[in-house]
Amino acid sequence: MIQPALVKKQRLILFSLLALITITIIIGTGMGYSSLSYDRLLPTLFGQGTFKEEFVLFSIRLPRIIITLLAGMALALSGAILQGITRNDLADPGIIGINSGAGVAIAIFFLFVPINNAASFVYYLPLVAFIGALLTACLIYIFAYKRNQGLQPVTLVLVGVGFSMALSGLMIVLISSAERSKVDFIAKWLAGNIWGADWPFIWALLPWLAILIPFTLYKANRLNLLGLSEPVAIGVGVSIEKERIVLLLTAVALAASAVSVTGGISFIGLMAPHIAKALVGPRNQLFIPVAILNGGWLLLLADTIGRNIIEPDGIPAGLMVALIGAPYFMYLLLKK
Repeated sequence: MIQPALVKKQRLILFSLLALITITIIIGTGMGYSSLSYDRLLPTLFGQGTFKEEFVLFSIRLPRIIITLLAGMALALSGAILQGITRNDLADPGIIGINSGAGVAIAIFFLFVPINNAASFVYYLPLVAFIGALLTACLIYIFAYKRNQGLQPVTLVLVGVGFSMALSGLMIVLISSAERSKVDFIAKWLAGNIWGADWPFIWALLPWLAILIPFTLYKANRLNLLGLSEPVAIGVGVSIEKERIVLLLTAVALAASAVSVTGGISFIGLMAPHIAKALVGPRNQLFIPVAILNGGWLLLLADTIGRNIIEPDGIPAGLMVALIGAPYFMYLLLKK
């Protein structure tokens, strides 16, 4: 049974995170290459702005803010699931190569598949990314699994890092003979540039989260049991491998759908669950909602800061997150 004091604390933290997200959205909406006055924000939102104000708000700012928020949520939840099923605090879809697998699939699709309909291209991207990420995750799982000992958490991270480096090299080979415009796109994707900043990308990403977030919350107790030792989990009737595979597919789908529109962003899935656990404890029912909002806010904050440091292009959100996440990863690595 979850203590009422912890539930109360979780609700307070969730409310605080929602307030932080709202404040960041308001600040981010008014900042940028084409500024929007804060006193004109509400009138423009309700259709009383000029053509320029409405174009800046509805065609430039809001789509980017929403896609960044959704992608951060998906990456944070993916990281939380991976850490739970592997019992490894260093697991993250970017670090262990899942994002790289999605990136290679997107690169192959973008470079070699003729695109006749731009509208359908948007909706194909998450599916293509999922296939690439799934193949990568299966290979990593096979290499990290030992028949008599089960999944090896440390081995999984090491194998994943190796796959990530190998797939990054494959990406460079793929783009070495491509057209300049396509090379520029892949380069921006690798840097974690929020490129899918338009309403169709939101509609392409939203169904994945609408289905997989409630599904993960439904499976939260299973994740608690998977965090125990295997004999204990088996003793209470958990089919370990079946649950791991289902949850691994969920984590891969979340990560692939996010990076298909935001590029190669790492460390959100590492930091957000850890911060959430530090705030409300390790129970998945408690920390997963906190991690989801925390991940969305972290990526939104990184993108808001990054795009306003240097005008007009700014610094990619993936690089901003890496500036914080890489030292944090090293800290966890030394601690463990």
